[in-house]
Amino acid sequence: MAEERRGSLALAIVEALRPRHWIKNVFVLAPLVFAERLTDPRAAVVALSAFAVFCALASSVYLWNDVADIHRDRLHPRKRYRAIASGRLPVAAAVALATILGAGALAAAFALSRPFAGVCLAYLVLNLAYSLGLKSVVILDVMIVATGFLLRAAGGALVLGVEMSHWLALCPGLLALFLGFVKRRQEIAGLEGPAGQRPILLEYSIPFLDQMISVVTASTVLAYALYALSPEVERKLGTRHLWITIPFVLFGIFRYLYLVHQKGEGESPTELLTADPLLVLNVGLWAASVLVAVYAWP
Repeated sequence: MAEERRGSLALAIVEALRPRHWIKNVFVLAPLVFAERLTDPRAAVVALSAFAVFCALASSVYLWNDVADIHRDRLHPRKRYRAIASGRLPVAAAVALATILGAGALAAAFALSRPFAGVCLAYLVLNLAYSLGLKSVVILDVMIVATGFLLRAAGGALVLGVEMSHWLALCPGLLALFLGFVKRRQEIAGLEGPAGQRPILLEYSIPFLDQMISVVTASTVLAYALYALSPEVERKLGTRHLWITIPFVLFGIFRYLYLVHQKGEGESPTELLTADPLLVLNVGLWAASVLVAVYAWP
């Protein structure tokens, strides 16, 4: 019986850490690829270490957020089954684990690089502020989530000691805004009643969010196209062929919008991006085309 309880607690901990969401931290690895350091073994180890640090930080934030939302989650038809809301992971254990992960990740970040540690600290503080109140400020809530992706990319650049291009800030930032506004839209569309409804959702409406999504979609596509065709990028990367990646970006965004509007999906971007076979294949082809353009086709 004791072993069964320990096994149940271990599963609850893994669930609360949300390892499936660690895929968001691949933005940390972007500078490794686009600074042409992918073939440098030392740089690859440093970048992967930074990725692991952000995974620990993200899990710490998830735990704090679930603790802060425990009462509201218990009223939600789906979130009430989460490890902390359901009681499978005690609040005291969750707080202790969140503290250990956050402190350990910051210590590891300082060991890698002081500037990188500064970004990690900013990421942690920003997300804690989000959990404690900023998530209730309309529009700013989505912008804070998008900023988290920018901090990941900035951290990846700083830990490698490479310059972060303004394009590396603009494109991921717009993409994160796109995913964030779509998530809000689908959260509202999936509401079955007031139980567990977050106050921030009352500040949004589907028509308003559709307008925001349209603006951000156009901006994302345009920004990426300008990046791929930029003479500045051509000189920096030594390739004129980054344009071959544009069709995959277009298909990915259009496929995502199709799944949202025609299939009613998108409330969890991570689950959708990893569950739809065509999106998974498209991301793989985009990554392959980037490697071809940057490393094999000058």
